[in-house]
Amino acid sequence: MKDNEFLASLFIFECFQEQKFQHVNAPHHSPQQLDKEYQDDAVWLISSSFLIFTMHSGFGLLESGNVSAKDEVNIMVKNVVDVVCGGLAYWAVGFGLSYGSDGWMDNQIVGFGQFFYDPVRLEANVNDEAWAYAVFLFQMSLATTASTIVSGAVAERAKLKSYILLGILVTLAQALPAHWVWDKRGFLYQMGVVDYAGCACNHLVGGIIGLVATVYLKPRRNRFIEDSVHQMSSPGNALLGTFLLWWGWFGINTGCVWGVSAGRWRLGGRAAVASIMTSIGGGAVATIVSYIHWDKLRVQYLINGVLSSLVAITAFAPIAQPWHAVIVGGVAALLSISVLPVLEHFHVDDPVGVVPIHLVSSIWGMISVGIFAKRDRYVAEGLKYDGLIYDGGFTLLRIQITCILVIIVYCTVAGYLILACIEHSPLGLRVSDYEEELGADATEHGLTGANVSRYVVEKPMNVRTLSTVTKAVARWKTQTRLQSRATRMVNLRKLHEKRLARASPSNHQHTNQTTEQLELQLRTQSNGHARTE
Repeated sequence: MKDNEFLASLFIFECFQEQKFQHVNAPHHSPQQLDKEYQDDAVWLISSSFLIFTMHSGFGLLESGNVSAKDEVNIMVKNVVDVVCGGLAYWAVGFGLSYGSDGWMDNQIVGFGQFFYDPVRLEANVNDEAWAYAVFLFQMSLATTASTIVSGAVAERAKLKSYILLGILVTLAQALPAHWVWDKRGFLYQMGVVDYAGCACNHLVGGIIGLVATVYLKPRRNRFIEDSVHQMSSPGNALLGTFLLWWGWFGINTGCVWGVSAGRWRLGGRAAVASIMTSIGGGAVATIVSYIHWDKLRVQYLINGVLSSLVAITAFAPIAQPWHAVIVGGVAALLSISVLPVLEHFHVDDPVGVVPIHLVSSIWGMISVGIFAKRDRYVAEGLKYDGLIYDGGFTLLRIQITCILVIIVYCTVAGYLILACIEHSPLGLRVSDYEEELGADATEHGLTGANVSRYVVEKPMNVRTLSTVTKAVARWKTQTRLQSRATRMVNLRKLHEKRLARASPSNHQHTNQTTEQLELQLRTQSNGHARTE
């Protein structure tokens, strides 16, 4: 590397860990070169944000493929409201709690300021304003994934209105760990914690709150009885969602280098290679374990292996060597698969695998930093300590474990309080047994009969159960038809009134007779359909 590039590389750490709103660039550059660096880095960051945004499609497909057919649409809707409502909350409050700076209110626990974020109010120059927009988009894309993780943990059991509030509060709860780890004033940042792309700030937060939520809500009806038939409704959708998440993870791990100037393109390339190698290691281990244990390649094992490895490498993808990534991914897959029978034993109903993929793998990912991290001359200030295998001792490992414990305690308490408050509010939290039996697609969205041929109702249906479900669906259809006809009659009366207002007195009698005939016809049809149902 040339001398000026080497000097520029010493500034990389500021982009990584402080995540400042001012762009960090190499010294002694001309205004033209500086403008070009701003443009290149902003385009890199915005493009990475677009990739991260596509992960919501992956989450939706993965979760809808894992839940029962009668809840497919509902789980997709929850992923949409995570972006809509969670994004609004993050813009209004969350971003300020993470990175807000108001001078006299600066502290190690929470940010304050820059609420309802608008870079124009900062009176920055053109380049700084553009960079601020790119930073906000990237941070919001990361933050909204935390609540999406929780949606999988509460699948098929949480009311939609209650979940919207839950998603907003989880997004805001994630803002504090982001301040502790990523903001230069945060106490974990000052200790030297390493988390480049949200292994602790996103996945550990979502995993802990997801575990608390699924335990708090208790299992789905008849989930752990002997003849339970809960299974993936669409393995194809789940695999397609895995591919989309896999694609989006390149945006997370390469975007966290915060640009390509000042030598950062090298770390972007390293992060991309680490991402693919860790998923290869995780997928290979999952395949081997599945064949050894089942003599078949189980879809759930393969999905867990790939995704858990990607979660683990987010902690240090830009500084991980390829062989580091393979080992980290392989161990993450093994841990993720090993925890599945433990959850079954303790009757923890985790429909989408939030605990093994996000919780267990994020803990391992943070620990792996303390083992494999190594400083080099291009990231001279990026790490305060080497990892265990590079004679760094246990210092970095101790710091990483401290971060894990702090976030676990915080998220456990915060998650429980959030769930308890929603549970005891007028909204409530869990759907009734009747609503759970019918499925959220019908009760929350009125999609009566959609995919009904693929519905699975907890256990093989006997004559009585089949009759109950058939009558329930029929009642929904009848109610929908009657409401539709009632609306048509109201519209007909309004049309009649308009005609009367325009018609001459001689035509009033004919108009009244026509309207009465139409109303009689509608009532006859309505009564006939009701008797048929």
